Amino acid sequence: MISQPFITDREVKQWKRKLAHRRASPQIGPMPKKIAIVQSNYIPWKGYIDLIAAADEFVLYDEVQFTKNDWRNRNQIKTPRGMEWLSVPVGQDIHRCIRDVAITTHDWQQQHWNKLVESYRDTPHFSEVAAIIEPLYRSVIHTNLSTMNRQFLETILRYLGIATVLKYSWEYASEEGQTQRLVLLCQQAGADTYISGPAARDYLDAEQFATAGIALRWFEYEGYPEYPQRWGAFTHRVSILDLLFNCGKDSPKFMLMGRQ
Repeated sequence: MISQPFITDREVKQWKRKLAHRRASPQIGPMPKKIAIVQSNYIPWKGYIDLIAAADEFVLYDEVQFTKNDWRNRNQIKTPRGMEWLSVPVGQDIHRCIRDVAITTHDWQQQHWNKLVESYRDTPHFSEVAAIIEPLYRSVIHTNLSTMNRQFLETILRYLGIATVLKYSWEYASEEGQTQRLVLLCQQAGADTYISGPAARDYLDAEQFATAGIALRWFEYEGYPEYPQRWGAFTHRVSILDLLFNCGKDSPKFMLMGRQ
């Protein structure tokens, strides 16, 4: 876990007075708010978690079309045989929104857990992390991809102490147009900063954010240190579970959130 500096009672009282003054002063604008908006992923990699940690609110953008052979329903882990995919079977129909993707078979849940046990049972923090992850595989019957992804995500965030608010995009009004929809979501959420992954540079219209008075910040996935990892050459491109099983509560030390 990230170590926190000691805060005195005097500093706490000063902070409370400043907050009360801000709330009581109409001339002072609203508190700054950063938002990120991304489709849900199955047991995502650490960069996805870092993006969430960088925002005050994270919107699961699951009312867009499901994409086959993507991260929505699969991710990779390291095994004694090398890298392997853990894929949730969701059928072949891609003409549906992520939020509408049903999970109709359930044998995969035990299979995925068995692979995790096989690959990570000898890691230093297996028992601790298994206590929160195993129930999601063995005690819950998942019937919807979006809901399942959120359950795993919320469990991981609690373990890492990340307090970012999670919401679904359909909790807000929608609008046509790729950038317009994102700008409208930011406005409705009261955000003054939108944090986007670097891949969106190819299609986002930065001018629309500027016109709306919303700062556009590009999140870069660089500077990750290596951590103790089993089964061959080190790789960053694996599920966050790999890091958690190997490093436990020290995981933030090997993430961007632990270096801010």
